[in-house]
Amino acid sequence: MKLEQAIQSTKFRSEVQKAGLNILYTAWWLKTMMSKSLKEYGLTHEQYNVLRILKGRFPQQMCVRDIACRMIEKNSNVPRIIDRLELKKLVKRNTSAEDKRETVITITQAGMNMLEITTEKINKIYDSTISMNNEDAAALNALLEQLRTNES
Repeated sequence: MKLEQAIQSTKFRSEVQKAGLNILYTAWWLKTMMSKSLKEYGLTHEQYNVLRILKGRFPQQMCVRDIACRMIEKNSNVPRIIDRLELKKLVKRNTSAEDKRETVITITQAGMNMLEITTEKINKIYDSTISMNNEDAAALNALLEQLRTNES
């Protein structure tokens, strides 16, 4: 669907403004589709992201601060996300051996199983909704990274 149809507007200050709005709308659209699929498993998009981060470091543990630095949504409340994942027995919280003031997190086997199932669903969403070849995807990635050159 064209952006103009989705937001029911044809007036943009410039193509640059339209591109910015198009990125925002597309991100919302993709996140909504992923969130619907994850909801079946009682997970939020942010919880899924934390599980992926922890799996990437497994079997090592990670402190909350390091998890937060790797989050896609930087304003996520990581301690609260971890609380909810711990209640579901998908992660385990321990006290750091090096610094008793620090809490470290690791993914459990149940978390690994959940991540495997949900990742399969997410991959199917990508495969069925993003109709783009690798060459176009690489070009888009380069443009998006160019867009963020002033990111601090």
